[in-house]
Amino acid sequence: MKILLVGSGGREHALAWKIAQSPRVSRLVIAPGNPGMAQHGELFPDIKATDVAGIVELATRIQADLVVVGPEAALAEGLADQLARLNIPCFGPSAKAAQLETSKAFSKAFLARHNIPTARYGAYEDVAEAKAALGEYSAPYVIKADGLAAGKGVAISPDRQDAEAEIERMLGGRFGSAGSRVVIEEFMDGEEGSLFALSDGKRAVLFGGAQDHKRAFDGDSGPNTGGMGAYSPAPVFTPEFVKAANDLVVQPTIQKMAEEGTPYRGVLYAGLMATSEGPKVVEFNARFGDPECQVLMMRLDGDIVPLLLACAKGDLSQVPAPSFKPGVVITVVMAAKGYPDSPLEGSIIRGAEQDFGPHVQVFHAGTKRRDDGALVAAGGRVLNVCAYGADINEARERAYEAVAKIDWPGGFNRTDIGWRAIGR
Repeated sequence: MKILLVGSGGREHALAWKIAQSPRVSRLVIAPGNPGMAQHGELFPDIKATDVAGIVELATRIQADLVVVGPEAALAEGLADQLARLNIPCFGPSAKAAQLETSKAFSKAFLARHNIPTARYGAYEDVAEAKAALGEYSAPYVIKADGLAAGKGVAISPDRQDAEAEIERMLGGRFGSAGSRVVIEEFMDGEEGSLFALSDGKRAVLFGGAQDHKRAFDGDSGPNTGGMGAYSPAPVFTPEFVKAANDLVVQPTIQKMAEEGTPYRGVLYAGLMATSEGPKVVEFNARFGDPECQVLMMRLDGDIVPLLLACAKGDLSQVPAPSFKPGVVITVVMAAKGYPDSPLEGSIIRGAEQDFGPHVQVFHAGTKRRDDGALVAAGGRVLNVCAYGADINEARERAYEAVAKIDWPGGFNRTDIGWRAIGR
C-alpha cells in the first residue's frame, strides 16, 4: 500500500512511526512532515497541510491507496471532500462532519438536539448580548471561541469581570474569525479525560482513553495550551464510565450524524467530564488529540493500517477491534520558552535523537533542521518525550530520565505529568 500522511506535528510523527511498522505499507509519503519523520517516510516539506489542491495532486501523483489526515485545519478546508470526489480513501471526516470540532455552536446544538449529555450553553456574536447572558450562569464562567483556535480558545473566568473582559477579547478579534462567535457554558465540576473511537460512518469501535494536561505550568497553573503532556490509560475512565460514555455519547453521535446526512468517518475524540451525574461532553475533536495520539500509538498492539483503511472505506465490520498493551504510556511535552503566547524559535536542541532504549520514543512536534544539520525549535510545542512502563510510576520515571538527557536551554516542560493518576 502507498499511504499519504498529512501533517507536521507530534501527532503525525506518532502516526508515521506506527504506520511505518505495518507490513502492508510499501511507501509512506508525508506532507509536509518534520525532521523526526524523515526516518519513517518521504517528506514533501513544501506542501502544507492546508494546501488542499497540493495534497490532492500529490495523492493522485503517487496513486495513494489511503490518505491519513492528522490536523483539524486540513479537515476544515474540505480535504476529505476533495479526495472523495476522486475516490481516494481518506481517514478523516468531511468538512460538514468535522463541524463537530470546527464549530462549537454546531456541536452544542447537535448535542442538545439529540439529548446527548453536555453542559447548558448559549452562543453569541454581540458583546453586549454575551455579557448580559452571563447573568444566566454562575461563576466560574466557561467562555469558548466558536471556531478553531489551536486548543487555546477556552477561558475559565473566576468572576464576572474577568468573563466580560474575555468576551471582549474574543469577540474583539483575539482569535480572528474563530472568535467571531462565542459559546458560554455552564461550568461542569468533575475530572476530564479524552475517549477515542474509530468510525466508518455507520458504526464505531472504541480506541482507548487518555488524560491531557492543558495548563502550561505545574499544578495546572498558567494559560491554556494545546496540551503539555498526557498518559494512557486514564484511571478516571473506569469500565463502568466507558460503557456509559459509549452508550450515551459515542454510539448516538455516530448514529445521529449518519441520520442527518453527515456520516462521520475517522476518529472521534470525545472530551468528557466525569461528573456526579455521569459522563458529559466537554468538546468533540475530529482527529486524534495531540499529545494523546502519541500515548495511544505506543500502547496500540498490532497493525493500525487495517483500522485506518476500514474507516476510510466505510466498513469496520471485517476488522478485529483494536487491542492495547497492558501498562501505561506517558508523554511529556517540551515546549519553547514563551509558549503559548510568543514561543522562542531557533534555539538549538541537542540529544533529542539519541537512542533512549526500547521503552522511550521522542516524537518531533515543532522542529526544523538547519543547513548545518543542527536541530532547532520551530514552534511552540517542540518535542514529545514518551515512555512505556508497567505502571504510571515506571512510565513517568523513564520519561523524565529521557527529558533530562536532552540539552535544550531554550525549552521548558511541566514536571508533574501524571499527577492525578499517581494520586489515586
